[in-house]
Parts: sequence; structure tokens; C-alpha cells
Amino acid sequence: MTKDHIHEVVTAALKALTFDASDLHITSPSQESFGDYSTSIALQLAKTEKKNPMDIANQIAKEIEVGDLIEKVEVLKPGFINFWISKSTLSETLNDIDDQYGDSESMSDQNIIVEFSSPNIAKPFTVGHLRSTIIGNSIANLFESQGSSVFRDNHLGDWGTQFGKQIYAIKNFGENIEAKIENAENPVKELVELYIKFHEEAEKNPELDDEARKWFKKLEEGDAEARRLWQECIDWSWKEFDAIYKKLNISFTENDGRGYGESFFEDKMQIVIDELRGKKFMKASKGAELVFFPDDKLPPLMIMKQDGATLYATRDLATDYFRLHHPKYGKNLLIINEVGAEQALYFRQLYEVEKMLGWVSEGQRVHVKHGMYRFKDFKMSTRKGNVIWLSDVLDEAVKRAQTLSKIPVPREISQEIAFGALKWNDLKRSSHLDIVFDWDEILSMQGNSGPYVQYTYVRCKSILAKRHTESAEGVANLPAGRQGIHKINEEETAILRALAKYPEVVHDAAKNYAPNYITTYLYELAQKYNFFYQKHQILKEENEKIRTFRIRLTEAVSHVLKHGLNLLGIQTVEKM
Repeated sequence: MTKDHIHEVVTAALKALTFDASDLHITSPSQESFGDYSTSIALQLAKTEKKNPMDIANQIAKEIEVGDLIEKVEVLKPGFINFWISKSTLSETLNDIDDQYGDSESMSDQNIIVEFSSPNIAKPFTVGHLRSTIIGNSIANLFESQGSSVFRDNHLGDWGTQFGKQIYAIKNFGENIEAKIENAENPVKELVELYIKFHEEAEKNPELDDEARKWFKKLEEGDAEARRLWQECIDWSWKEFDAIYKKLNISFTENDGRGYGESFFEDKMQIVIDELRGKKFMKASKGAELVFFPDDKLPPLMIMKQDGATLYATRDLATDYFRLHHPKYGKNLLIINEVGAEQALYFRQLYEVEKMLGWVSEGQRVHVKHGMYRFKDFKMSTRKGNVIWLSDVLDEAVKRAQTLSKIPVPREISQEIAFGALKWNDLKRSSHLDIVFDWDEILSMQGNSGPYVQYTYVRCKSILAKRHTESAEGVANLPAGRQGIHKINEEETAILRALAKYPEVVHDAAKNYAPNYITTYLYELAQKYNFFYQKHQILKEENEKIRTFRIRLTEAVSHVLKHGLNLLGIQTVEKM
């Protein structure tokens, strides 16, 4: 990466001046007018050297040779050193850009489990589940692009007290309920109606909660009827989940593509419970068993209920024990939970327990938090029945996408445009932020949107398809060095500068679990290319050297747009 070359050049200059180079960091300025790269090393050295930072910055700048790599070095107050990459170096980057440009082996020593989506069985797959599903998928894509071995897990909520409620409702709230659910067009909606009814009835008669707990205890103990109804709920729910995942092009690697749900760890909890008891980390409190943290740094975490039933935490600990001890995941394992921000405290407790047990070291467990979809004045709630079903959002998105084109397009193209809009409008912001649900916002297809970037890709491909003088294999490599480059204009330079930084953006997006780095980059690249397209001829350019360069520039932009969209889980289309 060009950034690495700049780092090497500045390091050499620092050593020549006998300055310490250990804290050197190269960054990209927020404004392009300040160059391609910058460093504040002079400000850091001024503290230890007891010198004026501007004097140190000027010393370093004089040691840096201006030539093939660096076109210009500039020192700005209070001591920043800015660098401009030469146009010949930028142009030569075009020869490196293909479908794999942006991929690297920089994180090839890392094994990673990304746990994402994780909907609850017998509950709706709502628009709220969209966030974890597409953010987690994109994070997995980012790490794969950097050479990591990535395992995609879907930790389905297929165990817990809610199944006691669901089983009780199926058994007591009407005749032939199972047949009705089996024959329903959408079985999950039938299950949700039963779940809502249970909570309505439990408000009138709190004893129903005790009945539900009894059914869940039966389920844990292996009662045949409880197990049968529980499996029915899973099978009914998976039909809907699988259909949604296929539409969104989401897949999982674990447990034959379904992911390891909570129930998989039903018989794997005792070893964790025994270890907690053996190390005296669990203490009894009012009949339950909890982990109390040293110095009360966190609230206690309950592991066993009063009635001996397990909790979500019990199963999560068993899950991580399994992951950390299974040979296929290796020793250098990073586990990422892409889960809502409202569970931040719980995951701090969980990770702290795992550190206390000696299972993991600092940084080996990561909670990527996402904010919630909310209505303007209240929070979505399944038990209250005020949720937006994701299947309804997907259908509405496709309808809106079909109105974008002036000519009829196949439904599959409309679907990719629609889902591109949905994914982009979520991924374009920092994941921890809440989103107020608004149909026009969530399905926006104008401006900073997926369809805008998809359309830019279509424009590039259309230009490339129309060229007649170049071979179908693509434009030949450009001549290296200054002699092979025409006088590159301002718009071309802006695109080249952006293209050169793409591998760095992908690396930083993976390192920071931040797909929004990719959306920001792609939108700005698309803007730069469309501005260039409006101002300059490409295929009709008379100068062959310039025409060849612009076609190659267009081809490079198309490669990067497609690669970046794929990282976001957004498909490109050939026409719009």
C-alpha cells in the first residue's frame, strides 16, 4: 500500500536525523487540499527533544526526496508534514487494479468467528433483525478480504423460557392450533399472535407465567410432548428465516448452514457450571447461583435460576467454551458478537467471566454494537405487537425499485436494487446509532444510496461495453513513468488519488469493524467519477493516449465499485 511506502520514507528520514521513529503514524488528511498523507511526528518529537515542532518538521521534510513517489512535501503549523503522491505513481496504480484489488493477506494469521443475525425462533423476523444480519455479514466479508479464516455463525434463539410460553399457548388457546399453524401461509405470524395473546392473558392472570416456567423446565428435562412442540416451532420458523436469507444473499458456515443455536449447547453447559463452582466464582443468592465480580466492578451475572433452570448466560458461556476448545477454530481465535447496543452490559459481564476463567485474553472477545430501529415515539416490541415485519419491508422495497427505471427491468434486477438500497441506508452510518423507522429514509434510492453507486457501476460498464478499438480482454497496461502519462487533469487526479487509497480503506474498515468506511469511500468515488464523466469525453476523445487512459480509469473504477459493493453484501447489476 502507498501508505506503507510513505511510512518507510519518513522512517528513513527520522533515522538519518537520529530521531526516534517508533511512534510514527501516517494518516490521511480530512481535506484533500492538505495532500494525500500527513504525519504529526514532529509534534510528538518536540516534547522529548525540547525543540520547536516547526523546526523539527522542516528538518524531516528536507530529508525526504521529491521524485517518482512523492511529488511535494509541505510543512504546516503547528508542525504537520503533508505529502502529495506523484501523478506518475498514481497512474501506475491503475495497472494493479482488478477484481481482487483491495484484498490482502494482512490479517491471514487470524481465525475469526462472526456471530450475527441470531433471530429468535417463533418470533417475527422484523426490520430490527436486518441490522445484525447485514452488519455482521459485511464484517465477515471485510475480514475474509484481508485473508482471515472466517466462520459465520447464526446463534439462533431456539431455547429459553419463551418456549414455555409458546408451548403453553399452543396447548391452551384453542382447538386444532397446530393444524392451523401448519397450513398457514406464514406460520410465524400465527406463533406471534399466540405469543402476544399469552402476554395479554398473563397480565390478567400472573399465574400463567408459572405455568410457562413449568413447561420450559419440562423441555429442559426432555419431556416428549414439550420437545415435539419445540421442534415444530423451529421447523415452522426456519422456513421463513431461510427464505429471507436467500433473498438477502446471506449464508452461514456453521452447523450445515443454520448456525449453532442455543439448544445445541443444552448438554454442554454442565462442564462450564462445574468449572465456575470449582473455582468458587459462583455464589448462592436466594436460591439462585450468580457470579460476583471483584470489587463489584460489574453487577452480578446469574448463571442458574432458583428452580435450577439455565439462562442465556449459561448457554453463551457453553457456546464460547465449545468454540475455544474445538480444534477447527484454532488457537488464535477472535470471537465477534454483532448484537444490539442494549446488551452492552451483559456482554461486558460475559467477557469478564471468560477472562476470570482464563479462557480469553483482553481483546479476544468483541461486541460490535448496533443501535435499534425505533418508531418516532416508542420502541418496537413483539409482545405488544408493534413491529415491522422484514418480509413486508422487502416487498415494499422491490415495488419502489421498479418505479426507478424508465424501461421495464426483470424483477431480479429490481430486487437487487431494492435490497441494495436497504443495506446501504443501514451500513452508511456508524452501526451504534439508532435509526428512527421512516419508509422514505429506509428505502431511499436517491443521493447517498446504494442505487446511486450501482448506477455509477452500470455507467462504467456501459462505456466499457461500447468501446470498439480495444480487445474484449480489457485495455492494455499503461506505460510506466512520466513519459507515458499525458497531462492529467484535476478530475482525473481526484479519481486516481481515491483509487490508490482503496486497499487502506478496506483494511481500516476491517480493523475497526466499520462497514460505513466502505460506504463513505464508494459514495465519494462515485461522485468523483460522475463529475469527471460530465466534464470530459471518454470514447469520443480524439487523443488516443488520453482516450486509452480514460477507458482504463473507467475500468478501474468499475472494479473498485463492484469489490466494495460486494463487501457490503450488495450485488451489482448490468442495467438500470
